[in-house]
Amino acid sequence: MPNMILYLRDDYLMPIAKGTSVIYTWTAASDVLSLFGAFLSDSYLGRFLVIAIGSFSSLLGLTMLWLTAMFPDLKPSCESYMLDCNSGTPAQQALLFLSMGLISIGAGCVRPCSIAFGADQLNIKERSNDEKLLDSYFNWYYTSIAISTVIALSVIVYIQENLGWKIGFGLPALLMFISAVSFILGLPFYVKVKPSHSLLTTFVQVAVVAVKNRKLSLPDSNFVQYYQDHDSELMVPTDSLRCLNKACIKIPETVSISNPDGSVSDPWSQCTVEQVESLKSLLRILPMWSTGVLMMVSQGSFSTLQANTMDRRLFGNFKMPAGSFNLIMVLTLSIVIPLYDRIMVPLLAKYRGLPRGFGCKTRIGIGLLFVCSAKATSAVVETMRRNAAIEQGFEDQPNAVIDMSVLWLFPEFVLLGIGEAFNSVAQVEFFYTCIPKTMSSFAMALFTLELAAANVVGSVLVSIVDKVTSVGGNESWIATNINRGHLNYYYALLTCLGLINYLYFLAISLAYGPPPGQKLEARREI
Repeated sequence: MPNMILYLRDDYLMPIAKGTSVIYTWTAASDVLSLFGAFLSDSYLGRFLVIAIGSFSSLLGLTMLWLTAMFPDLKPSCESYMLDCNSGTPAQQALLFLSMGLISIGAGCVRPCSIAFGADQLNIKERSNDEKLLDSYFNWYYTSIAISTVIALSVIVYIQENLGWKIGFGLPALLMFISAVSFILGLPFYVKVKPSHSLLTTFVQVAVVAVKNRKLSLPDSNFVQYYQDHDSELMVPTDSLRCLNKACIKIPETVSISNPDGSVSDPWSQCTVEQVESLKSLLRILPMWSTGVLMMVSQGSFSTLQANTMDRRLFGNFKMPAGSFNLIMVLTLSIVIPLYDRIMVPLLAKYRGLPRGFGCKTRIGIGLLFVCSAKATSAVVETMRRNAAIEQGFEDQPNAVIDMSVLWLFPEFVLLGIGEAFNSVAQVEFFYTCIPKTMSSFAMALFTLELAAANVVGSVLVSIVDKVTSVGGNESWIATNINRGHLNYYYALLTCLGLINYLYFLAISLAYGPPPGQKLEARREI
C-alpha cells in the first residue's frame, strides 16, 4: 500500500488524483468487507471457512498484481507519465482492479476472523490459567500486528524502491502462499465453532418488525406488554427513539408462535426489549462516530510523492524509502500511548482527581486538534518544498530531487501519531462504554467502518478538488506534476475542514452529555 501511488503513476500512467482515488476506494472496500466477513462467519460459514476463502483470495490477488509487474504487456506503455498517454486498455485496468478487489476480499475475510478463531482454540482448555493464557494470546497477536506493520513500512517498501516491483510484489505473494498453506495444514487440529447469530441480523430484524408494527399504538410503561429475554434486566424500552419500541410490543398473534422458554420462534415478527435497546445504543453513538471520519482522511499517498522529491539521506548513503514515513506515525503512537498510561494518568489522578485520566471525549478532542495541527504543518512544509523546487529550476521535473531534507516531513507525522494515540483509542473506548456488554465486539467494527467512511470521503474530496481547481484550463491543485500543483492549498483546505469538524465535535459533545458510567468522572473534569 505505501508505495502503490508510485506504481499507479509510473507504471500505469495514472494522474495522481485518479491514483489517489483508486487507493482510497481500495482501502475503503477492504474495511467495509471486514464487516461483511464478520457477518458471514458469525451467521453462515464459520470462521475457518471464511479465513480459508480470504487467504486464497488474497493469494490470488497478490499473484495477479505480481504478474502485472512481471509482464510488460499487462501494463500501458509510454515514454513518460508527463506525456498525454492512455493509462491502460480496459483489459489492463480490469486485471489491476481485479487483483485489488481480490486482495480486499481477502482482507475483509481474514481481519475480523483471525483473532477470534485463535481464541476459539484456547477456550476449550479447562485449566485454571486459561484466562491468563488468553490474555497472553491477545498480547502476542497485537504484537505480531505491530511487527508486521513495521516490516511492511520498512523492509517491503525498501525492497520495492531498490529492487523493483517484480521482487517487491513477488515477496508479499510468496509470504501469502506460505501463510495460506500453513493455515490449511492445521485443519485436522482446529476447533471450529459453529456459526450462530449476527448482531447485524438483529439490527435488521428490529427495523423490519418496527416497520411492520408502525400502525400500532405504544402502550404505557407496562413490562407485561413488552417481550423480554428470560434473563434480561431490561423490562421496558427507554423513551428515546420511541418508534423502535413498536418492535418489542407483544402482539396476540405472535404469542402462539413462542417457544416453550418464552422466546419467539420467528424473530422477524417479534423482537425483545434487549434487541431494541441494542439498536438504540448503536444509533445514539453515531453522531460522535461521525466526528472522527474527517480526521481519518489520510494524506499518505501525497506524502510519498513529496518525499520522493526530497533529499532522503539520513546517515551515510542510506536513503529512507519514500513510502516509509507512516512508520514515524506508528512509532510515535507506540510511544505516546504507554507514556500517557504510565505517566500522565498517575499525574492526573494525583493533581486533578482523575483516577482514569482524561475522559473519552476530552481525549477525542485533543486528538482532533493534533490532527488539525498536522494538516496545517503539512501545508507549511509543502509550500516550502514547492518554492524550493521552483527556485532550483525543477518546476517541470517532478521526479528531480531538490536540496531540501526529508526531515521536514517528520513533524507532521509525529503530530499525526499523537493525534491517533489520543483520538482512536478514546473513540473505541467511548463506543465500548456506550453500548451493551453483549455488543462489545461491535466497538471495533464501528471503528473499522469509520476508516471506510474516511476513505470514501477522501476519494470524493480529491475528485472534487481536482475537477473544481482545473476548471478553465488551470493547473489542478492535485496535478500529476506536484511542483506545478498546489498540494499546500489542498492541505490548507483539510485544515479548515478539520477546524469546522472540531466545532461540530464540540456541539455533539455538549449535546451528548457524560457517557453512561462516567458521570462522576465528567463532574470531576469540570
